[in-house]
Amino acid sequence: MWRVLAVFAFLTACSDSGGKVIQDCPDCPEMVILLPGAFQMGEDSHPKEAPRHEVVIPTPFAIGKYEVTQAEWQAVMGSNPSSSGLADRRRPVDTVSWDDAQAFIQALNAKTGKTYRLPTEAEWEYAARAGTHTAYSFGDDPALLDKYGWYAVNSEFEPSPVGQLKPNPFGLFDMHGNVWEWVADCHTDGYVGAPANGSARQGEPGCRRVLRGGAIGNEPKDLRSSTRYGDTPDYRVSVIGLRLVREVP
Repeated sequence: MWRVLAVFAFLTACSDSGGKVIQDCPDCPEMVILLPGAFQMGEDSHPKEAPRHEVVIPTPFAIGKYEVTQAEWQAVMGSNPSSSGLADRRRPVDTVSWDDAQAFIQALNAKTGKTYRLPTEAEWEYAARAGTHTAYSFGDDPALLDKYGWYAVNSEFEPSPVGQLKPNPFGLFDMHGNVWEWVADCHTDGYVGAPANGSARQGEPGCRRVLRGGAIGNEPKDLRSSTRYGDTPDYRVSVIGLRLVREVP
């Protein structure tokens, strides 16, 4: 019932701009506006995701409808770091570090005059859960993952073009699988003392940063909405990409 009410509230609010897709330029990412709300973040049965706690997202924000693609990265940076090159411009960009993501964001902001950034960990999970409190945005049954995400069973260990599978209830694609996505926060082993207002957890310069969503080589447990992992900000590997947030008035 909680899930039904939350999704209904989101859909009802779409008339007030929630769910609207915006795009700042032909080569810019498509972004979906999400409205403020509260949700239960984390999972008590997994120590690095505990304790489960309420987070309030206080203001609207726009998040990428898709993972940033190779074509979008190429248009901004003039190069493509991905392991597969431009074999398919709709594949997510990969082999990017957290530091690389910051350089891309800085260049995109200069190009558009807008304020793009990485999502906070809370914003990412709010978007991934999309009004649900189950393991995945479609429920608890991992047998349904084939319809929503690319992972070890169906990916052939190669990232797929974005948007080919079903979206979550907020209209976001590939939140489960394809490539891991960097978020803004410093990584910790759990949520004790974590912000409850949707902001990013801060730490020392050079702290390990959080990755979300799972990827093509992972098992179902790694694609859950609450799964989190951390690595150094200079870490690059062919299963890591990003999804952006853009601030909205």
